[in-house]
Amino acid sequence: MTRISVTTASRSVVGLSLLIGLLAVSFSSIFIEWSKAPAAIIGMYRLWMSVILFMPMAWNKRRELVALSRKDIGLVLLSGLFLGLHFLFWIQSLKETSVASSMIIISLEPIFVLIGSIIVFREGASRKAVFSMGLAVFGCVVVASGDMTRGSGHLWGDLLSLIGTVAVSVYMIAGQKLRKSVSGTTYNVLVFFVAGLVLFLFNIGTRSPLFGYSGQDWLMFALLAVVSTVLGHGIFNWLLSSVAATTVSMTILGEPVGAIVLAFFLLGQPILLLQALGGAICLIGVFAFLRLNHSGKSNDEEYPPGEKTQPA
Repeated sequence: MTRISVTTASRSVVGLSLLIGLLAVSFSSIFIEWSKAPAAIIGMYRLWMSVILFMPMAWNKRRELVALSRKDIGLVLLSGLFLGLHFLFWIQSLKETSVASSMIIISLEPIFVLIGSIIVFREGASRKAVFSMGLAVFGCVVVASGDMTRGSGHLWGDLLSLIGTVAVSVYMIAGQKLRKSVSGTTYNVLVFFVAGLVLFLFNIGTRSPLFGYSGQDWLMFALLAVVSTVLGHGIFNWLLSSVAATTVSMTILGEPVGAIVLAFFLLGQPILLLQALGGAICLIGVFAFLRLNHSGKSNDEEYPPGEKTQPA
């Protein structure tokens, strides 16, 4: 595949698109904080509204549904299950701890994906990559130590965010093989639907009311679907056809920073010294890891267009 050359004018368009995409996904945690609905309800409606928005595009690829093998269906179910669990734990973490702590911990996703890839696909990792992983984990420990002084509730929220990060990493690994034979649009529709179904069953099991929420809650559900999912990550997936995956990955790495800044101004959440220190260490570790993990690899080989989808 010949990558589209980027002229000076198109670089401006790409830069603006990346900025818009980053801002859109950074608002995800803010929309969640502005909703009083339970975590599983927020995740369920966000996912199913996104499915509805993707349906017109997926209709043209409906033949792919018939061609799915049993293995593909199994991967869809597995990927959807863990995406649903990710939203359940991560959204609940935002109810328990600060946006800063939750977003810093979830930035560990690339590291957990590598660990899973080593186990499942027998991929290797250099000593420098392992060191950067350790540095990022240490940063999250510093963040958690800062939250210990704020009460057990915040620490519980940190743990929920960590579990949600592990879940989304499994979702990414499970979808890696599936995306080689299924288009991004079809993949998103199927997996988002299954993940929403997982949360629906959870809501039924816990007897959470499916309706009766305020107009503000419904607005937040819609904004999460339109802004954070379709617009935010839709822009990133679209850019992957002409921009290096490393560039997109580095941009997505800025989501925790964007969310923390927005939370400071819009939610009045202060940034503690240990949060800032631990967050800086964590992001440096993840940044170093991404650079090492992408060095010397073809972007087309590692992430074909539209392969890398981010849920948060």
